[in-house]
Amino acid sequence: MSLFTHSVNQASPATSASPAAPLKLALGPVQYYWPKAQILDFYQQAASSKAQVVYLGETVCSKRRELKFSDYFAIAQMLREAGKEVVLSTLTMLESPSELKELRRYCDNGDFWIEANDVGAIQMVQEQQLPFVAGAAISVYNHKALRQLVQLGMKRWVMPVELSRDWLLDILQQPLIADVRDCFEVEVFGFGHLPLAWSGRCFTARSENRAKDQCELCCLNYPKGRIAKSQEGEAVFLLNGIQTQSGERYNLLNDLPSMQGLVDVVRLSPEPEHSFEWLDKFQQVLESTATSRQPLPANDCNGYWHQLAGLQQARLQQTDE
Repeated sequence: MSLFTHSVNQASPATSASPAAPLKLALGPVQYYWPKAQILDFYQQAASSKAQVVYLGETVCSKRRELKFSDYFAIAQMLREAGKEVVLSTLTMLESPSELKELRRYCDNGDFWIEANDVGAIQMVQEQQLPFVAGAAISVYNHKALRQLVQLGMKRWVMPVELSRDWLLDILQQPLIADVRDCFEVEVFGFGHLPLAWSGRCFTARSENRAKDQCELCCLNYPKGRIAKSQEGEAVFLLNGIQTQSGERYNLLNDLPSMQGLVDVVRLSPEPEHSFEWLDKFQQVLESTATSRQPLPANDCNGYWHQLAGLQQARLQQTDE
């Protein structure tokens, strides 16, 4: 499998009767297993960063207990005092009564929005008639399901990561959605290794010939996931516990202009290094009036946004404005 390039014209933003609100930048939940000190340091930096929205919580594996709910709640309060909008993210796969109990603690927190990554979380917050964010793992692919979530109290929708701008534009223009569009925000995953799938098996443990129940928390050895390569030596996937991610990093830095008037929030997924440098780059593009494209690492990709194979990097042609 190889990484191709493809040239396309930059799509014009969707038109709006009123000026579009500025795009907000969000830091997604840390998807990897980091030591507690590293996580605390990351969120101290997040407090003074350009991010307007910060997501907190373990979304991959309940065995990752470096931080407890009380720790996340304390971090959330600290970030709120720093002026950030804070959202508590929930597990994507619930497999035991103890995980349901922990989910209840999140949904009963009383202070912060919940990012529901499982329909069980949606049910819990809906029972209390609380607003929520529908995570990308909810996998909403049609306008009827999207409207149903709005009726259940959804205030922000994270689009499935493998879908395109054209698809997003089409679903938002459907009559069932057009009349409720002002009731929710649209968030797009714009930077990081894409979360593609989850399984009852732990692929990281398997890669070390360990059983899932005797994993010895080996994910700590891979703070940015474990690469799975093709026979040609190219990165195909990242193994992250029960989660499978894209082998190449998704990067929509140069696609921000095409989101104006269509997208409300752009998510950057935390990495062990350089996350805040990339956050600053995204902010600089949002603040700039220049039309020049920023240089991207050769292996970064943006194919899904352009209705191409995910591994492709679309080279955007500049247009005269």
